[in-house]
Amino acid sequence: MERLDGSSPVPAGLRGGIVALGNFDGFHLGHQAVIGQAVTRAHAEGRPAIVATFDPHPMRFFRPDSAHFRLTTLDQRQELFAAAGADAMLVFGFDAALAGLTAEQFADRLAGPVGAGGVVTGADFTFGKGRTGNVASLTTLGQSLGFSVDTVQPVLSGEAPVSSSRIRQHLIAGEPRQAAALLTRPFAIRGAVEHGAKLGRQLGYPTANLSMGTYLRPRYGIYAVRGRLPDGRVLDGAANLGIRPTIAGAPTELLEPYFFDFDGDLYDQVIEVALIDFIRPEAKFESLDALKDQMARDCDTARTMLSR
Repeated sequence: MERLDGSSPVPAGLRGGIVALGNFDGFHLGHQAVIGQAVTRAHAEGRPAIVATFDPHPMRFFRPDSAHFRLTTLDQRQELFAAAGADAMLVFGFDAALAGLTAEQFADRLAGPVGAGGVVTGADFTFGKGRTGNVASLTTLGQSLGFSVDTVQPVLSGEAPVSSSRIRQHLIAGEPRQAAALLTRPFAIRGAVEHGAKLGRQLGYPTANLSMGTYLRPRYGIYAVRGRLPDGRVLDGAANLGIRPTIAGAPTELLEPYFFDFDGDLYDQVIEVALIDFIRPEAKFESLDALKDQMARDCDTARTMLSR
């Protein structure tokens, strides 16, 4: 799958494609419906299927001091889009120039540099400076510029639409299984394993430390997790996500998975850790021995959860 720069013309072989247009941060059930329709139509018409996304997220541009909220990285999105059948991911760099485009100018970009033959988007999609564009105006603009517009209605789970905001609420509440039901997969953090103080190794539980980067911060605590290594192996484990209040001078946010029955060097390797179940909140212990005893109980709980 190709990754395309939204500031440059789309290559000739991908022009005339059907473009799924949205942010698609979580690639949840609703996003999958939009992209699925674009892929289905593209295949039926013998056209390329392109997923257009924005990076950084527009909220990060307009509210740079907002808390971290990303559910996926660009690399994760690219893999998910490819698995859904897309031929390319088109990344619009969201900056002052893009934010300043009027709805008409953005539609011109879809028709000209992108060469869209059709656009598929969610019913609530807005675009252009001041969010003056919506699906109705995009349809009208597309008619004059030579591309069609298909709209996909929200996907419901229960009585409420599936949304990235709803998924974030579940994760912040320590409800990874509920979030996974809307994502159709567990929320997963990917990063390079960093060197740390190696306290976990001294306690008998060597961990692989990952920075949280721009990911949303789920509820601090202990989780049952599954890790995927670069060689494709999948390992069960337990992880601390938070600031390690028992450790003096910690409070750097880390995800620290301990993988059961694994003995190897993961430093500097990129791994992905999926949060499967929440075990308990993070806590401060009176001693390292008390912490070690609790870690043993947490690992037993994680093994039980992961065996379900």
